[in-house]
Parts: sequence; C-alpha cells; structure tokens
Amino acid sequence: MHLYNKCVFLKINKLQYDIIIVGGGLAGLCASIHLSQKGRSVLVIEKHSFGKHKVCGEYISNEVLPYLVFLGIDVFSLGATKINKFELSTHNNKLITSKLPLGGFGISRYLLDKSLAEKAKKVGVQIQHDTVDVIDFSNNIFTVKTQSNLTLTSNLVIGAYGKRSNIDVKLNRPFIKQKSPFLGVKIHVKGNFPNDVIALHNFEGGYCGVSKVEDDRINMCYITNYKSFKKYKSIEEFQKQVVYKNKFLKTLFENSIPQFEAPLSISQISFSNKNPVENHIIMCGDTAGMIHPLCGNGMSMAIRSAQMASVLILNYLEGYITRDDLEKKYSKQWNDNFKIRLKAGHFVAKLFDKEHLTEKLVAFLNYIPSVLPKIIQLTHGKPMKIK
Repeated sequence: MHLYNKCVFLKINKLQYDIIIVGGGLAGLCASIHLSQKGRSVLVIEKHSFGKHKVCGEYISNEVLPYLVFLGIDVFSLGATKINKFELSTHNNKLITSKLPLGGFGISRYLLDKSLAEKAKKVGVQIQHDTVDVIDFSNNIFTVKTQSNLTLTSNLVIGAYGKRSNIDVKLNRPFIKQKSPFLGVKIHVKGNFPNDVIALHNFEGGYCGVSKVEDDRINMCYITNYKSFKKYKSIEEFQKQVVYKNKFLKTLFENSIPQFEAPLSISQISFSNKNPVENHIIMCGDTAGMIHPLCGNGMSMAIRSAQMASVLILNYLEGYITRDDLEKKYSKQWNDNFKIRLKAGHFVAKLFDKEHLTEKLVAFLNYIPSVLPKIIQLTHGKPMKIK
C-alpha cells in the first residue's frame, strides 16, 4: 500500500513547490488552504492518516471564527457546540463560575482535522503521508527528504509537526534537551453535561478540562505530573485514587459511558520556550510554542499562527518583503500575539500547582467575580482581522 501511494505521488505531483508544510494538524492544514487558495503550490507531509483522535482539550476561542469562514470552514454546520460559560473547581471542591468574555466552541480534532484535510484537497493542496527525515536550507532553497526516499525542494518550509519531533533533535532546539514531566490523557464519554460550558476541575498534581463536542460527546482531557502518576499501576487506578478526589470529576466519570475502547495518552509534554523561526523554517502551532492546557486555547493559537505565517509568506513570494523581513516580522507578530498569553499561562499554572494559593485565589475571585473574565482575556485574543 505504501509503495502504491508513493508511485501515485510521483506520477501526479511534482517535486518542487512554493511551500512545503511539515505536519498536517490545525496550523499546517489552515496554512495550506490559505496559501493554495491564493494560487501557490503547496505540499503537506503528514505521517498519520486524517480522521484520528488526538489528546487535546478540543475547545477553541471564537477569535478564530472569521478566519475559518475565510478558509471555507463552517464549524457549526459540522456540529460544533457553542460555549459561553466557564466553571472552575479546586482540589477541595470549591466551585466558581463565570461567563466567557468572547466565547468559544467545542469540536473534536478527529472531525476538524478531517474536514480541513478534505477542504485542502479540494483547493489543490497535495498531501503526502510520509515522515520527514531531513530539512536542509542552502542557496536560498529548502531540500526536504522523507523516509520513503523522496527528495523535494521548495522556496519555504512551515514546521507544523506538533509538540516535539526528531526534526527538533536535528535542529538542536534547546527545549528538546529538557525533561518534560507531564502526561496528558483524553477520553470521550456520553453523559450529563451542559452544551454551553467549559469546566476546569483541579485535582492533586493536575487538572481536567471538560466540554461538549459534536455528536453529544463530552471531551474529558486531563494533564498531570508524571511523578504523581507513576505511583499507580494504570490510568484507571490513578483516576480512582487521585482524580476522583474532585467530586465533580468523580460524578462525571462514574455517570458516563466511555466512547473509546481505551483512554488516549501522550507523554513528554513541554511548555518550554521555543523560537518561532529555526534555520529559516517558519514554525506554527505547538511547534512554535505551547500555552499551558490550563488556559485551554492552544487550538486557537495554532489557527491564528497559520494566518500570520500565510499572509507574510504571500508577501514574500510576491516580492514585497525579503526572507529576512519575513522571518523578523513573523517572530515579532508571534511574540506580540502570544508572549503575554504564554506568560499568563505559566503564571496561572504555577498558582494552581500550589493548593493553598488556589484556595485563596478562588476565595478572592468569588469575592470580586469581575476579575476572572479579565484573567481569561489574558489567555485569549481579539477576533481575527482577515487580510
């Protein structure tokens, strides 16, 4: 099957592109649609097939809705749920609620990635299921080599391959050398949970995000310190011994029906700083930087970074700016849009890592409830302007 796919690729596609995008997640697919709609030849290299569940909070801020419409994606016709309320509980089961200042929506990565991939193909994006081994930049041209022995060239490369990859090792990115002690676990269940709420429930050593997605499913995705998790023999035992101490989570787990055969998990999650440009590669989404899941807005950041990169890349390809301008402008825009979010995410995560501070913070927020929406705004952006 792999040989057949490779032969078809060589027969119907070329080996040189305007842009090669390494990774077919949210950032990679959004950028591919944008660039292809503007008449550019785009190749996406993605190792997995589309229509795959991923460990993800599956909540997206409404800030990106104008851009998704621009790309031709109507999330609500796909079944996305509208979310406008927020709930937060502490380790000791104290609850605080708030309205979401901008609002958001819930949709699974399975459905959204699949829909974006279908749209990309319709607008002429070439997609190759393969793994990239080498990205080399020389004489103002990128050479990309894959495991199936393809050698491709392009004017530009977008790195949108996710949280960590062997490419990061070869690029000698500093974060890849640091230990990443976090573990993420996700399940879909069916049960009783409001359509319009996103909840964040804390437990010792971690927290769990809960929200509805399409098909009346509830996404439950939690992150924990691996040090806390490794004391237990299994995910199920960890949940019963640790997660269930939060009564809201216990009620949800015990009164719902799992929709997966087994929970999905991912380790080595890093929140260390990354550079948005490495060896002339324009990094997007989690490849450029991850906001703490506590803030629940990484998907919006990925989509927004795709738009920023695409606009600047088109300016470069049309001769309005140099490569050096492109890289400097993208780095600046990344920092202008996301640096405060990332810092706010780190700060909030540290607060919630300390139980006594969490309790004091929640007591303060209950006393002055207008503060919570302002904290939420620090981790969200304004509605995107489409250029």
